[in-house]
Amino acid sequence: MKGLERFSVLTFLFAVLLGGSLGQSSEPKTRSKPASKEELAGTEARGRMLYEYDQAAWHSTDAVVALKASTGFTSFVGRKVDGKWVVVYGKVDNAANKYLVLYEAKQGESPTEFSVNYFAKPKGVDGYFLNAARAFELGRKEFGKTDRAYNTAVLPADDGKFYVYLMPAQTTNGVYPLGGDVRYLVSKDGKTVIERRQLHITVLEFASTEADKPSGAMHTALLDEVPEDTDVFHVLTRQPRFPQWILSKNFVYIVKEDGTLMYLMTVEAYKRIGNKEKQQ
Repeated sequence: MKGLERFSVLTFLFAVLLGGSLGQSSEPKTRSKPASKEELAGTEARGRMLYEYDQAAWHSTDAVVALKASTGFTSFVGRKVDGKWVVVYGKVDNAANKYLVLYEAKQGESPTEFSVNYFAKPKGVDGYFLNAARAFELGRKEFGKTDRAYNTAVLPADDGKFYVYLMPAQTTNGVYPLGGDVRYLVSKDGKTVIERRQLHITVLEFASTEADKPSGAMHTALLDEVPEDTDVFHVLTRQPRFPQWILSKNFVYIVKEDGTLMYLMTVEAYKRIGNKEKQQ
């Protein structure tokens, strides 16, 4: 039961009865076996990269705003180069064959430090940043209008393709949204959606403070029997950090405070433990 010391089984099972559901689908995916170690490692890695991307976007935007120069950009995309993040702000030109960069922010010695180059005459670039910017705009278009603010992130996928994430933005200090998010797999030229994956449907809000840090939280996942990239991102983002338990139809997983994603046991095994606690 390593990793469950601070959250009793009875408390967890009670939370399952009253807790939030992030997936509501008439045809949920089911499987006879839990996610493999390789699957969990991939989800954890993407979730960690998504967190890094979000942090780079946040701190580079602060650096851009501090310049008080003209804006005029419609998108931004980041890329990790030699262990440091580079985030460019601009727009795809009318011919869609160049990304016109107005600002280029480069990470310094720490993840919160960025220096910014401003181009009074926008610098046209192609390659990764152009294709990622196309994917950014395509994802926004596919997702459509929303009644709340959403963040967009673009990460590299296999074979030069891209993952585009649309996630609800945090709008209140100390309150962290989870759910209502989508991941698109986009072609390497940024022009075609290959696959759309609904990660969660319902948006839940998790609140916490240093003075009132929860032992843990949970949500039920009905769309699939595996955790999602944004589950890891959510745990790493919220402050203070605390574990998140994920209950699918048949399996129980945990994202630990440091972002480690683990399979724990079947739901039936968890219920048996709960029954033993009741009898003691």
